[in-house]
Amino acid sequence: MENLISLVNKIQRACTALGDNGEESALPTLWDSLPSIAVVGGQSSGKSSVLESIVGKDFLPRGAGIVTRRPLVLQLHRIDEGKKEYAEFMHLPRKQFTDFAAVRQEISDETDRETGRTKLISGVPIHLSIFSPNVVDLTLVDLPGLTKVAVEGQPESIVQDIENMVRSFIEKPNCIVLAISPANQDLATSDAIRISREVDPKGERTIGVLTKIDLMDKGTNAVDILEGKSYKLQFPWIGVVNRSQADINKSVDMIAARRKEREYFQNSPEYSHLAHRMGSEHLAKMLSKHLENVIKSRIPGLQSLISKTIVELETELSRLGKPVAADAGGKLYTIMDICRAFEQNFKEHLDGGRPGGDKIYGVFDNQLSADLKRLQFDRQLSMENVRKLITEADGYQPHLIAPEKGYRRLIESCLVSIRSPAEAAVDAVHSILKDLVNKAMSETMELKQYPTLRVEVGNAAIESLERLRGESKKGTLQLVDMECGYLTVEFFRKLPQDLEKGGSPTQSIFDRYSDAYLRRVGSTALSYVNMTCATLKNSIPKSIVYCQVREAKRSLLDLFFTELGKKESKQLTKLLDEDPAVMQRRTNLAKRLELYRSAQEEIDAVAW
Repeated sequence: MENLISLVNKIQRACTALGDNGEESALPTLWDSLPSIAVVGGQSSGKSSVLESIVGKDFLPRGAGIVTRRPLVLQLHRIDEGKKEYAEFMHLPRKQFTDFAAVRQEISDETDRETGRTKLISGVPIHLSIFSPNVVDLTLVDLPGLTKVAVEGQPESIVQDIENMVRSFIEKPNCIVLAISPANQDLATSDAIRISREVDPKGERTIGVLTKIDLMDKGTNAVDILEGKSYKLQFPWIGVVNRSQADINKSVDMIAARRKEREYFQNSPEYSHLAHRMGSEHLAKMLSKHLENVIKSRIPGLQSLISKTIVELETELSRLGKPVAADAGGKLYTIMDICRAFEQNFKEHLDGGRPGGDKIYGVFDNQLSADLKRLQFDRQLSMENVRKLITEADGYQPHLIAPEKGYRRLIESCLVSIRSPAEAAVDAVHSILKDLVNKAMSETMELKQYPTLRVEVGNAAIESLERLRGESKKGTLQLVDMECGYLTVEFFRKLPQDLEKGGSPTQSIFDRYSDAYLRRVGSTALSYVNMTCATLKNSIPKSIVYCQVREAKRSLLDLFFTELGKKESKQLTKLLDEDPAVMQRRTNLAKRLELYRSAQEEIDAVAW
């Protein structure tokens, strides 16, 4: 099986490169799901010495006060004997450090680049990989040392800030806590034990390390702690003997220091029975094995989380839409593509693929029919009105056989009133089309991405509908005017025959203005008006659909497209003025998706 620690190393490095440091954000974090070992201890607890002993090199900055001010992700890689030791920083990928004093300096310099030359802290980690035949494969996260007092140049909040940072790492269930405590101080006052107990009260993921055993007062020892009697953890305590300050000043070789540590435990009467599980060499091997076992147990859940998150990220990226093209042609294509999507949504509403188009039929079947029925033709064809119009139409010369001019005036006075229901039907359909435009715009996700384009497209569509309403109203009213302007001859050719059957054409002029005669004229005119009304009831919808609905489907944005083709690149850019927050969100999501896909590929590549 491929080294699982190396697998997690790769994913951790990708996390940092793509901005996932496990800090609170609106993005899913992979960092928090990766098993890790966080090194926790108070200032002067010997934390740095433990790490250097595990590595076998002097490489950490030293000094008074808070030295570690950023998390250091330390990745150890074992190489074959005889090969040259070297170190690499992730922020300097093509540079190998063989001088570990230069490594120490680079850690200080990189810390200052992030925090400035102040003594503030930062949660952005430094990634350091060390390749050596004297290490085991292991990854540790060195955190700033816990402190009780702010030093000069630091805000009073620094004590709490460091504790919050440490807690943010070790409170995660996938974090193994390496709690460093000095043996020459009361364990009850240990900062590392205190904070680890808060996040891991049962000690299930805490490994205790006791330093400075050789510096304990004469007559005292740490056997009760190392045997788990004073403070029990799930894993056995491990004691280490670090180099003394004198050894550090003399640059005593770390390999020699390991040998000296080994001899100390083997030859000590108090600790010889524990020597097989004491010392920095044992600590490194135990941590490596334990970390690998934890990683192995977490892989199935990690795979499931990665797959689920990839789907979620892809879904949100799809919702946010594609980024704006850089060239004018790409921008024009993007705008056209969005407009076509909008037009398609609009057409689907009309054709029944989406709701709303059925309301147009409701205008014809309900509103127009009801409006036509409400026209009071019988009032316009009352006896008094018929008599008035007939006599006025005759003028000084009474009609001879049939009152043709009177009929025309009577019928025209009725038919002209149909203009109002016809106009109302056009307006009602226009209102529905406007609603459908608004619905189609809200359903076109791409338009939400670009507010200015949304406004321009909306205005263009409404202007087009207004123009079509004018044309539809003109065409529909022309239908009514045509019926007024030319009466159907066949209908009136029957009238003389009826007269011959019902009475003598030689009746006196006064008989022709009798009530019975006028009622007959009114009845005939009403029959013709009803016939024409029925015809218009069918033809008005056809005119509205042809002039308004059909044209809206066919050419809603034609004028907009014409003007669009004349715009320069800057004008196209203004139309695609995406919300900066959305642009940043898309960029962040794309980076996070790249991270998860990379992690998925790394895990899939492991030979299980």
